[in-house]
Amino acid sequence: MKLFLSIISSSILGYILLLMGPVGGIVALGIVVGCIFRGLYLLNDIHKRISTITLKEDKVQKAYRDYLEEKR
Repeated sequence: MKLFLSIISSSILGYILLLMGPVGGIVALGIVVGCIFRGLYLLNDIHKRISTITLKEDKVQKAYRDYLEEKR
């Protein structure tokens, strides 16, 4: 239900902004591009946090992986 209300309100806001002419279009474009950049920033931040949490490969695991690759 929240998603549906969000879609409806976004559609109404977009329609009103486009009725305002070029200024409304520029504002609408700014909102969309700003949301995209913010989403990419958050994804990058999540990636950095997860990559520090994951276990690093130790010497034994590296030697075993190298052994398996040589055997192929």
